[in-house]
Amino acid sequence: MWVTKDGYIRHELLPNNQYDEARGNRSSAYQGSYKVTGNHIDYKDDTGFTADGEFKEGILYHAGMILYKEKN
Repeated sequence: MWVTKDGYIRHELLPNNQYDEARGNRSSAYQGSYKVTGNHIDYKDDTGFTADGEFKEGILYHAGMILYKEKN
Protein backbone atom coordinates (compact mmCIF):
# COMPACT_ATOMS: atom_id res chain seq x y z
CA MET A 1 0.00 0.00 0.00
CA TRP A 2 1.32 3.43 -1.02
CA VAL A 3 -0.23 6.52 0.53
CA THR A 4 0.15 10.30 0.33
CA LYS A 5 1.40 12.04 3.46
CA ASP A 6 -2.12 13.26 4.30
CA GLY A 7 -3.59 9.79 3.66
CA TYR A 8 -6.03 11.14 1.06
CA ILE A 9 -4.79 8.97 -1.85
CA ARG A 10 -3.98 5.30 -1.37
CA HIS A 11 -2.61 2.95 -4.05
CA GLU A 12 -2.90 -0.72 -3.29
CA LEU A 13 -0.61 -2.55 -5.70
CA LEU A 14 -1.94 -6.09 -5.80
CA PRO A 15 0.29 -9.10 -6.59
CA ASN A 16 -1.67 -9.88 -9.78
CA ASN A 17 -0.51 -6.58 -11.37
CA GLN A 18 -3.83 -4.92 -10.61
CA TYR A 19 -4.22 -1.79 -8.50
CA ASP A 20 -7.00 -0.22 -6.50
CA GLU A 21 -6.84 3.51 -5.75
CA ALA A 22 -8.84 5.11 -2.96
CA ARG A 23 -9.37 8.88 -2.69
CA GLY A 24 -10.56 10.26 0.60
CA ASN A 25 -13.56 8.27 1.77
CA ARG A 26 -14.14 6.96 -1.76
CA SER A 27 -12.72 3.43 -1.88
CA SER A 28 -11.96 1.96 -5.31
CA ALA A 29 -12.10 5.38 -6.98
CA TYR A 30 -9.88 4.00 -9.75
CA GLN A 31 -8.86 0.47 -10.63
CA GLY A 32 -6.71 -1.00 -13.35
CA SER A 33 -3.42 -2.67 -14.09
CA TYR A 34 0.20 -1.76 -13.55
CA LYS A 35 3.61 -2.90 -14.70
CA VAL A 36 6.89 -2.29 -12.88
CA THR A 37 10.12 -2.19 -14.89
CA GLY A 38 13.14 -1.43 -12.72
CA ASN A 39 12.21 1.73 -10.80
CA HIS A 40 9.48 2.74 -13.28
CA ILE A 41 5.75 1.98 -12.93
CA ASP A 42 3.15 2.27 -15.69
CA TYR A 43 -0.55 2.42 -14.82
CA LYS A 44 -3.59 1.86 -17.02
CA ASP A 45 -6.97 2.31 -15.42
CA ASP A 46 -10.13 0.54 -16.50
CA THR A 47 -11.20 3.54 -18.60
CA GLY A 48 -7.97 3.37 -20.64
CA PHE A 49 -6.28 6.37 -18.96
CA THR A 50 -2.53 5.87 -18.57
CA ALA A 51 -0.01 7.36 -16.17
CA ASP A 52 3.40 6.50 -14.84
CA GLY A 53 5.71 7.04 -11.91
CA GLU A 54 9.14 6.38 -10.45
CA PHE A 55 10.30 4.73 -7.26
CA LYS A 56 13.22 6.68 -5.75
CA GLU A 57 14.74 5.87 -2.36
CA GLY A 58 11.59 4.11 -1.16
CA ILE A 59 9.20 6.84 -2.30
CA LEU A 60 6.77 6.66 -5.24
CA TYR A 61 6.54 9.80 -7.39
CA HIS A 62 3.40 9.56 -9.50
CA ALA A 63 1.54 12.24 -11.50
CA GLY A 64 2.69 15.09 -9.28
CA MET A 65 1.99 13.12 -6.11
CA ILE A 66 4.41 11.73 -3.55
CA LEU A 67 3.38 8.42 -2.02
CA TYR A 68 5.03 6.60 0.85
CA LYS A 69 5.08 2.89 1.58
CA GLU A 70 2.56 2.30 4.35
CA LYS A 71 3.98 0.57 7.39
CA ASN A 72 1.89 -2.14 9.00
